[in-house]
Amino acid sequence: MGMRDDMATIIEPERKQQPAGRPAPAVPVETPPPVRPRGGKPIAFAIMGVVVLALLGFGVRRYVYGLSHVSTDNAQVDGHIIPILPKVGGFVAEVRVDENQRVKGGDTLVVLDDRDYKVRLAQAEADLAAALATVSNRSRVGQAEAQVEQAQANASKAHADLERIKPLAEKDIVAPQQLDAAEAAARAADAALAAAQAALTGADAHVAAARAARDQAALNLSYTRITAPTSGVVSKKTVEVGQLVQAGQPLMSVVPLEDVWLTANLKETEIEDVKPGDPAEFTVDAYPGIRFSGHVESLSPATGARFSLLPPDNATGNFTKVVQRVPVRVRPDRPDPAHPLRPGMSVVVTIKTK
Repeated sequence: MGMRDDMATIIEPERKQQPAGRPAPAVPVETPPPVRPRGGKPIAFAIMGVVVLALLGFGVRRYVYGLSHVSTDNAQVDGHIIPILPKVGGFVAEVRVDENQRVKGGDTLVVLDDRDYKVRLAQAEADLAAALATVSNRSRVGQAEAQVEQAQANASKAHADLERIKPLAEKDIVAPQQLDAAEAAARAADAALAAAQAALTGADAHVAAARAARDQAALNLSYTRITAPTSGVVSKKTVEVGQLVQAGQPLMSVVPLEDVWLTANLKETEIEDVKPGDPAEFTVDAYPGIRFSGHVESLSPATGARFSLLPPDNATGNFTKVVQRVPVRVRPDRPDPAHPLRPGMSVVVTIKTK
């Protein structure tokens, strides 16, 4: 009890010091200052410096690369698209190919009904035989040759008489009428010789004409079999069996995929250093991640706009300068059977100029 009384005696005076009815003031609690990481600003500055240096290096590299390279995505694959056209008309008897089928040069694509052309060939051969029979009649040929010799002798005699009379006429030894008669006789002899020679060669000409008609009939018969002019892939087939086709009517097309090139439309401000033979690289949208190599084959003699349907006329009052593009042909170095290039594909071409 004695210790509790002593503690109450000590606490009681402190309570009595506070006025009655007022709460005790709150004792402020001191908050320790936040702990900041050491070295934060140097790390941020270092990261920013690395980024700036990387961007600067990338920009310098692109600038140096641009000094020796030109690139464009305005480019596509081009190639030959060969139309298949009949040289003669007729009904289609056979169609031996399908759409997108590979063919070789010389393969038969379409066969026309050839019965009419066989009849015409037989008639032409008969006409040729008749002409040859006419020429083979040696009695008529010998008679024509004799007439030519006789006419030639008469012409020689007439010209000799004329040469003898001319000096006599100049000295008034013979009458002028005799000179005129000699000149007329020489001209008549020349005409007779020409007629005899024409009669002799007429038979040969008739044979030649008959032989030419026979050859044309044979050609027309061969044209009834329409063949592929080169190896490639059949496309745009529009012909069917039983169809009546005319000469020059498009039947299909053959696209040789082994003979393709690129047409890169470079700006006119980029072709200063582009020359045939410059190496090139290109990518094809159809084959992402694969790079192809090639070389510049040639440059167009005019801009693409000059070959348009309505070329621009800069002489008009409403002139706006537009950078023109010059087609540049790029030939692939080697074919890639696993990734064939087809005309019309979009490509991105880069040419090394220096």
